[in-house]
Amino acid sequence: MTSIGGVDDRVEGLEAGGDDYLVKPFAFSELLARINALGRRPAAVEQKTTLRIADLEMDLLLRRVTRQGRTIDLQPREFSLLEVLMRGEGRVITRTMLLERVWDFHFDPRTSVVETHISRLRAKVDKPFEVPLIHTVRNTGYSVHD
Repeated sequence: MTSIGGVDDRVEGLEAGGDDYLVKPFAFSELLARINALGRRPAAVEQKTTLRIADLEMDLLLRRVTRQGRTIDLQPREFSLLEVLMRGEGRVITRTMLLERVWDFHFDPRTSVVETHISRLRAKVDKPFEVPLIHTVRNTGYSVHD
């Protein structure tokens, strides 16, 4: 609530993170209606900060990946690629989806960037361990599962 009621001030307040903006003087019934409206909003969905598949764990806050307790050093793009795959656990993630989500390409250029990064990721995440987690789905894409 504020006595500053110009349009620019209201916009600035909302852009700064406010959920609502109420200018004085105000009617108590309007304040109550706004509080009730906020209460009807769906609860915020808590974002996972750790992803796990079998013995592979990704800490999204610390940007750390471990498997069987051993730290796996990933480049930023490899981390993003693995995150997309892990968030889609058990589902096929197509090459186009990876290009859009990891490289922000909204078209399918004739490039081997996905395949190159998948190969590097497998060398770090799968090769040193007995059970591979990154799987190729022929002519479709990739999937991560145990």
